[in-house]
Amino acid sequence: MAQTLSNMIALGTKAPNFNLPDTNGNGFKTWEDCKGSKGTLVIFMCNHCPFVLHIIEELIRIANDYRVQGLGMVAISSNDVEKYPQDGPDKMIEFAFAHGMEFPYLYDESQEVAKAYGAACTPDFFLYDNQDQLVYRGQLDDSRPGNHIPLSGSDLRNAIDGVLYNRVLPENQKPSIGCNIKWKG
Repeated sequence: MAQTLSNMIALGTKAPNFNLPDTNGNGFKTWEDCKGSKGTLVIFMCNHCPFVLHIIEELIRIANDYRVQGLGMVAISSNDVEKYPQDGPDKMIEFAFAHGMEFPYLYDESQEVAKAYGAACTPDFFLYDNQDQLVYRGQLDDSRPGNHIPLSGSDLRNAIDGVLYNRVLPENQKPSIGCNIKWKG
């Protein structure tokens, strides 16, 4: 299992817009459709990555804990589905249903959205404030498949709390680690 670190793009970067099909709902979703009143979490993920499978239950708990507090949340899969058919839109529908995902799970077939965000791995987290400015790009917590550290979501939860309660977040953030996005070509 190859480990890729997230790109630590500049804090303050404005959230790129998108218009992608929602495999966990009907139609297409844009940034405006997904954004929350207090902040927005964008997660690049896929169905088969062991790092995503390791954290998915905590990710669902985070969504359930924070959605009522004004946090918008959206997951995006950008993997090349010709080489990785298990990440195709039909499988995304099944994955979302099996895990009780109640937030959009968008399919980035062209991979342009992943490139616009600077996404590198799955999972890759981008947290924006209510002004659409990047305030956190880092890990969920220190737990990884096989390292026996329990999942807590502590790093991401602390960042979300900071957004919700207008706290200044530290600039020194640990990058996420996961499988590389499966780029085309």
